[in-house]
Amino acid sequence: MKKFISALFKKVDSVVKMAPTRFFPNISKDYASETIVEIPEDHIKTEINLMIENIMANLKAVPMYGEDGFYLGTAGVSYMFYHLSKLPSFQNQSSTFIENAVEYLQPSLATAQKYAARVKDVPSFVLGNCGIYALASVIYSKTGQTAECEYFQKLFYDTANTCKEMQFLTCGADELFVGRAGYICGALWLARELKIQPKLQDLYDICSVIVASGRRYASQHQSQSPLMYAYYDVEYLGAAHGLSSILQILLSVPGFLDANPSDAKDIKASVDYLLQLQDDEGNFPSATDEISRPAELVHWCHGAPGIVYLMAKAYLVWNEENYLKSCIKMADLVWNKGLLHKGPGLCHGIAGNAYVFLLLYRLTNDQKYLHRALVFMRFMETDQFKRHSRVPDNPFSLYEGIAGTVCFLADLTVPSKAAFPFFDVFNNE
Repeated sequence: MKKFISALFKKVDSVVKMAPTRFFPNISKDYASETIVEIPEDHIKTEINLMIENIMANLKAVPMYGEDGFYLGTAGVSYMFYHLSKLPSFQNQSSTFIENAVEYLQPSLATAQKYAARVKDVPSFVLGNCGIYALASVIYSKTGQTAECEYFQKLFYDTANTCKEMQFLTCGADELFVGRAGYICGALWLARELKIQPKLQDLYDICSVIVASGRRYASQHQSQSPLMYAYYDVEYLGAAHGLSSILQILLSVPGFLDANPSDAKDIKASVDYLLQLQDDEGNFPSATDEISRPAELVHWCHGAPGIVYLMAKAYLVWNEENYLKSCIKMADLVWNKGLLHKGPGLCHGIAGNAYVFLLLYRLTNDQKYLHRALVFMRFMETDQFKRHSRVPDNPFSLYEGIAGTVCFLADLTVPSKAAFPFFDVFNNE
């Protein structure tokens, strides 16, 4: 796993200068009438079932695919099946999907057990053990296996103490994929899915450590933001492992801002620091060392399609129009430059970008955003996309491949509840 993480997060000239071929030109007409957008549910379900057949034929539930957590491993496919099982459109397949979820969970559980002794790796939510424990607890609750549900729930909650250590990871202990923000994200998701109260004292303690860590780093490095963080020595700003998702998670913990007004002040000032980095086109630099360069990455992991969730959460928390305006600018950017050559995935692909429109639909109830989401869906069905888009390194996974695309398509059938996996800003507000 360490080899994968190192390769994933190593700063590669971030980013090669953006060529015109980074995205397909969007030549589709935007929504221009007051008509109600119709969701082609039967067509979507047919496409989803074809993708599921493809995934199950090519990504088997075997140990060699059990590593790398939700991001690349079978845990991500297990999550996909669990997500489908909850949706009204798939109720006649729900029990089958839960069986599939259990099957694809097993290789990841075996991997988690293999790495359980490496205590400092266990809190990893997106890439490691904690995410697997949370998903196992939820799935076993669904199957009525109460003892297993409680066992994995306990394993998850026992990890909170590791997260309270200021530097339990030397590479950066606060971010989303392997750090404290991810643990909190998982804890909120777990409580929501099990319909139980989150362990707020643990979450408040961890939030306080995140704030203290961010203040200390910002002071040491003379940051213009009251809170700043680095991961592998890079001050990332995007959702995958940067400032935006850390702040988003802090805003998501029920009652934390009210209980900690001085922390709340620095959190808001940090959100506003990030907001003022938004360029005229609507995008953001991927890291602080790129602030003086054009912001070129229109990805969930780096750029507007991930930062939009922070600004949406800020709007829901503080009800200030500047945050909503920021979200609208980001959605317009994604409409213009979001049909990525990189493939169909969530992290840096078209499905991840299309989720921005479903977010804006929930924020504004504007049919325009449903129209845009459907345009992105249909583009992924075109010969142009199939012939000229890049095949991801892991084409059947949740974050890079079509398992994530399935989640997006499924959420199109219930747009009033749609949310990027683990990033539902409308909960805990």
